[in-house]
Amino acid sequence: MGEKSQVLKVYFFGRFTITYGDKPISFGKNNTTKAMKLLQLLLYFGNNGIARERILEALYGREELADVANNLRVTVYRLKKMLSDAGLPQNDYITIRKGIYQWNAPMETEVDTNLFETLVNESETEKDEEKKINLLKQACGIYSGDFLSDLSGEDWVLVEAVHYKNQYTQILKEVCKWQMEHGQYEETLQVCKPACELYPFDEWQTVRIECFIALKKYKEAMKEYECTAKLFFEELGINPSEKMMEQFQLMSSHMNFKPQELRNIKSNLKETEDRLGAYYCNLPSFRDNYRLMARLMERNGQSAFLMMCSLTNGKGQPLENGEKLELLSGELNNTIKNCLRRGDSYTKYSASQFLALLTGIDKESCQIIYNRITKYFCRDHKTWSQYLEFYVSSIADVEREDSKIQFDDKDTIW
Repeated sequence: MGEKSQVLKVYFFGRFTITYGDKPISFGKNNTTKAMKLLQLLLYFGNNGIARERILEALYGREELADVANNLRVTVYRLKKMLSDAGLPQNDYITIRKGIYQWNAPMETEVDTNLFETLVNESETEKDEEKKINLLKQACGIYSGDFLSDLSGEDWVLVEAVHYKNQYTQILKEVCKWQMEHGQYEETLQVCKPACELYPFDEWQTVRIECFIALKKYKEAMKEYECTAKLFFEELGINPSEKMMEQFQLMSSHMNFKPQELRNIKSNLKETEDRLGAYYCNLPSFRDNYRLMARLMERNGQSAFLMMCSLTNGKGQPLENGEKLELLSGELNNTIKNCLRRGDSYTKYSASQFLALLTGIDKESCQIIYNRITKYFCRDHKTWSQYLEFYVSSIADVEREDSKIQFDDKDTIW
């Protein structure tokens, strides 16, 4: 097979890779050298070329060099040698005319960003709606991640990355909208799945939940919701959106099961995981437990308390997101589980806060429980006590203005 018949394929979306024919091209472990950055610039701007001044700005803009022109000449030389060492055919891959640098390869060069743009542009002139959506679906299939994700700190890369992500978001919304309007829910589930993996906090999961609901697959919809909720407010402390909460309510109302004998129903209701320690609930489930307990108190007068355990920076302010917060939060979660009774329930309310529902005890016992939590939490690191604060209130008093624990529309979904 000759050089002309083999294609050099370049992938900018996600991790930067190049293949020639059927073989990947390796340039060594370091993909952030000046020569590699120059290669990426030349391949991206292709036949249009890129001005020398822009190359200098992209490669050396943040450096103070005495002779940037000489540095560029050295970089061009190193790039040509790098291409040869990588096993590509011998050729002068770089042409320079009137200060414009261009990629000049003996084989066809196929770039994923060019294909993406071509499909999007073709869709804009396509009159047939179904053909237009198919073009956009192909474009979505090409987009496999942020543009040059390994170089996200480079100014020019950041600009292009934002541009492509915005395009991807826009056309994917258009595809999903059209497919759902035409009842193509299974197809929509597939086309937005990669977006959920690439951008889990952009709430593409709501599209999948909506599709599952439309297909009456309520268990799958609930699973999608629970996984998303776990990601949002168990790991990062971000509450699901109002739309997702509305979907949760709709799913709950449609969770129907076939008639079964009582023993089978009981078997489905039983816990399947570790039963030791306090019972952990996701936030919506904890909210329901709280509301039920408030009603029971009205009838039988049983005492119940809501405890909030918060991680701070040692000065009374919420601990910022980061490795330290992740470490302490994981330890606090384990501590609460082990220090509360099996009949108590708790949840993670935000990245730095946990709520616990304590039943059948008095206020003095709440202090004993907190002392137990503090002792366990600080068992290996005595200084950790400075990061821990707690408030406790009877459920009957939570809604009072003088309660330490307040819930309002601004910072809660309750």
